[in-house]
Amino acid sequence: MDKIIPPDKQIAAKLPLRILIVDDHAIVRDGLKQLLHQHFQSATFGEGRNAQDALQRVASEPWDVLLLDITMPGQSGLDVLKQVVELQPKTKILVLTMHPEDQYAVRVLKTGAAGYLTKETASEEVVNAVTKVLGGGRYVSAKFAESLVGKLNGKVEKAPLETLSDREYQVLRAIAAGKSVKEIGFDLSLSVKTVSTYRARILKKLALHTTADVIRYAMREKLVD
Repeated sequence: MDKIIPPDKQIAAKLPLRILIVDDHAIVRDGLKQLLHQHFQSATFGEGRNAQDALQRVASEPWDVLLLDITMPGQSGLDVLKQVVELQPKTKILVLTMHPEDQYAVRVLKTGAAGYLTKETASEEVVNAVTKVLGGGRYVSAKFAESLVGKLNGKVEKAPLETLSDREYQVLRAIAAGKSVKEIGFDLSLSVKTVSTYRARILKKLALHTTADVIRYAMREKLVD
């Protein structure tokens, strides 16, 4: 009788996999690489420290899986995610972040990510997450999957942060990082007037009043390092 191979072993049999890990903390990259290497022993790993590294590696080499930190210095992680999807649409992207799922998971999944991992649970779930997305599925925690069902049934209201557009989210992070309206406009190729309009929308949606309020909100929600 032929031996039945579990799904994760079937995936492992298709190795070598190419896994790219992009995070601005070396200890996080090293830890993830060690965990994944124990399971996918023939995998080839690449690393990146920031958005620029991620885009350069994706533009020059094929990758099966990308573990991408959504909050890094420089370009917005959401923008990087969109560009990776355009450059390598077959790459399975797992967003890795310190932010709770209820803040960003829906946003990144709609943008093209195959899954969402918080750094709090990454050490326990990263192998399962990679296995699932390689099998064609999407990965979120069981708890968050239940909350999504509730939202589809109209039982749960959107969190205030979820009401922001991707561009409003970018402007929020930039304000929280201490950048002026002029600096934000330069970074995002927007006029000062347009940035001011986004700022006004952010204040209204989040029920805030001043820049200091925005900064306090961003620190509380861990939107900046």
